[in-house]
Amino acid sequence: MTDRYAVAGNPVEHSQSPFIHGLFAQATGEAMSYERLLCPLDGFAHTLRRFAEQGGRGCNVTVPFKFEAFTLAPRHSDRAALAQASNCLRFDAAGWFADNTDGAGLVRDIERNAGIALPGARVLLIGAGGASAGVMGPLLGAGVAELVVANRTIERAEVLVARHAPLAARHGATLRASRLGDPGNAFDIVVNATASSLSGSPVPVSATVLRAGGLALDMMYGPAAQGFVDWARRHGATGRDGLGMLVEQAAEAFHVWRGVRPATADVLAAVRRRIEPPPAA
Repeated sequence: MTDRYAVAGNPVEHSQSPFIHGLFAQATGEAMSYERLLCPLDGFAHTLRRFAEQGGRGCNVTVPFKFEAFTLAPRHSDRAALAQASNCLRFDAAGWFADNTDGAGLVRDIERNAGIALPGARVLLIGAGGASAGVMGPLLGAGVAELVVANRTIERAEVLVARHAPLAARHGATLRASRLGDPGNAFDIVVNATASSLSGSPVPVSATVLRAGGLALDMMYGPAAQGFVDWARRHGATGRDGLGMLVEQAAEAFHVWRGVRPATADVLAAVRRRIEPPPAA
């Protein structure tokens, strides 16, 4: 029998997750299908319950439902509990289980795919939504020296900082909240976890946050992230989109669902070829 999985969100038509998980299933021999679930903004829970009732075994969750997804599951992984947000749900006989694979995906992409060490790094995280909540714990666990969470509404950033403060203390990291206008300067790594790129909005921080030669990563990918990547390069940083993070977090979710951890390098290359136009003749 073929088990059904899906990515749930709004919007969701742009998602490369069906292609990615199709390649993972093919490589590992797992019998599964993967589809898209467009959820009404007021109908996320109903859509997921119907999918589970029709035989769905699990789903990835994307914007704007990561906080709501966490509340729907009676069981949570430690990393989802810390984030209080979930991008990965598993439906089984023991009840729904919520996990969060975003942070593991980001850390692996930065360290393995981009080749940048996180221990001792100064990191700026832009945004205080579900995407940010999911990556703070793994970033702190990776040994960053400083993590600043900048958000238009500083109170939302302060909530995340307060929840992660004990973890930061255990790892000896400086952790603070900031408004977008004054987060600090010359960070080693800048991560845009807002939807500004998806909506075509300007980069929400000044270029002074960039360090020459540092990394600036947008969690969006493909054409949507190109504006942020170009902005970073114009100001002397290395621009990177979120495609590597997407593939790495998908591999982690695949492991949560199937107990198998697929290889990612060939899949990342295949997705990159799929979304990027061929070079001009």
